[in-house]
Amino acid sequence: MLLCTVFLISVVHSETRFNIGHSATTEQIAGWDIDIRPDGFGLPEGSGSVESGEMLYEEKCASCHGVFGEGEDRWPVIAGGIGTLMEEKPEKTVGSYWPYVSTLWDYIHRAMPFLEPQSLTDNEVYALTAYVLYLNDQVDEDFVLTKYNLPTITLPNEKGFFIDPRPEALNSRCMTNCLTTKQMSSWSAADLGVTPLEHLSNLVPATAQDDLELRETNTLAIETYKKACVICHDTGVAGAPIFGDKEDWRQRAEKGLEVLYQNALNGYLGEKGYMPAKGGNSGLTDESVKAAVDHMLRGGLAD
Repeated sequence: MLLCTVFLISVVHSETRFNIGHSATTEQIAGWDIDIRPDGFGLPEGSGSVESGEMLYEEKCASCHGVFGEGEDRWPVIAGGIGTLMEEKPEKTVGSYWPYVSTLWDYIHRAMPFLEPQSLTDNEVYALTAYVLYLNDQVDEDFVLTKYNLPTITLPNEKGFFIDPRPEALNSRCMTNCLTTKQMSSWSAADLGVTPLEHLSNLVPATAQDDLELRETNTLAIETYKKACVICHDTGVAGAPIFGDKEDWRQRAEKGLEVLYQNALNGYLGEKGYMPAKGGNSGLTDESVKAAVDHMLRGGLAD
């Protein structure tokens, strides 16, 4: 009788359904399973020449990465820099730094062009990969890239990447006196001290220094700016209005503060620019995002 009861409970439990979502279809799984290994596993059939890649590059890539891969404005440089990794200002490009051609193919396929990711055909990805390799002097101008010869290409810095030889450290789970959620979410890469952000220290208006509440708000705003805004709004990446540019921020201010709040919180895609929700940092609170918007408006509209 006991065995029968246990079996009945087990059967009931295994058939429990929560009516949330559905099983992933083969097509959905295939849509996510697009990674490519260095040995070429995962590459689709297809091919692309340096010649065809040049035309595609000029149409879809040169506006950001430059005609020769030198990078327009502050967009990434993707060619050159070979031999500079040990210098004071190394130039990290596909040719000088990246370890595998599969990484290049995978990234173009997965994330490029910037505003139209995964819009390229497999042959176009092969062609663009071939052309970027050509810009880095890794293949000749008559080269045709395929799934079969891609794994045979060795980039200059491949041996610069290796498995960490240090032993694994297995720490015990924290049960007492642990960091709070607020403490963990407040950590910023800027705290490492490797990003030059000294110029931000003067962004707090002097009139607010004697007001504790405003000073705390400004602190929150600047910390948020450092975490999620500085990369784009300090340089104008993706059409972002540059901090302190009066004309840029005058145009934004005309739309109204609530519109700016909603764009910053929920994301924005317009003719000129692109803004990910919360600057791509979903852990930020609405309060901190709005504080950063106020901060940038003050900096852009100040006399």
